[in-house]
Amino acid sequence: MGSWTQIESKGYLTWVGQTNSISLTVIPSLGSKVASLLNRKTNREWLWRSGKPLGNTGFGSSFATGDESGWDEMFPSINKCFYPEKPWQNQMIPDHGEVWSTEWSSQCRGDELHCRVNGVHFPYTLEKVYSFAAEDTLRIDYNLKNHSLSPFSFLWAAHPLFQVREGMILNVPNDMIEIEISYSERQRLGVFQDRKSWPLIQTEIGRVDLSMIEPAEGKYAEKYYFTNKVKHGWAQLSDPATGEAVTLRFPPEQVPYLAIWANYGGYGGHYHFAIEPATGKMDDLAHAIRQNEAAIVEANGEYRWFIEVSIN
Repeated sequence: MGSWTQIESKGYLTWVGQTNSISLTVIPSLGSKVASLLNRKTNREWLWRSGKPLGNTGFGSSFATGDESGWDEMFPSINKCFYPEKPWQNQMIPDHGEVWSTEWSSQCRGDELHCRVNGVHFPYTLEKVYSFAAEDTLRIDYNLKNHSLSPFSFLWAAHPLFQVREGMILNVPNDMIEIEISYSERQRLGVFQDRKSWPLIQTEIGRVDLSMIEPAEGKYAEKYYFTNKVKHGWAQLSDPATGEAVTLRFPPEQVPYLAIWANYGGYGGHYHFAIEPATGKMDDLAHAIRQNEAAIVEANGEYRWFIEVSIN
């Protein structure tokens, strides 16, 4: 259904995968970042680019010192924190995790692209396989292998930074009606762990509809999780002006949480929006473990999940 070609682009070996409907580029040496996700029929680029040169400043660096563009993998934490449990107690996990700033190996097998990385401070291997479930649908299958004799707690989240404009709409299942705040610039939505109704929130400056993409006014940036575990694993970002949409689907049993990152200029002056299916809740792994909201891969075990992305 799809095909893969390896090219050199901007100094990096890059895999280009495409069907008649969609095209994507993956850069293995940059954390297997997806740098582009294109609707070939309309020529719409869905992933946001910061304008900074592609690349990062190496393992353990701050995400903000890199290009901050496209779609990165966040694992085994999002926020920088210390792992709280033995036998890795007090081992530091860098900002946005270990794997986004680490080179992955890659290999094309037929119509699949296989990418793989080993842990730096923890004994795991994370693998993902890109394929096409349909002409308009990218599928990524993940497999986490724990090579130790102890259970390993982790938090994985997808981090696709989408290009947006005012008036686009976030659609989620109807039973998702409450959120928990992880971060809110100027505390517009509240402080860490505050719970609020979704999508309508009353703030000090008026009512906000979180399902509507706001203008880039340089004021706000928010990260929140839907409070309850998801029952229906999907979320969609649609553009009423063109009729286009990007839809993410994921298995609730293995990926039970959904987070949203909405940056309307409040962080770094950037304007983008991310739908983030996650295996744990709230960006700090140590916090998730304390709240019993982290995923666990058993000793010498595996943990598998997937995400499908449809572009229409």
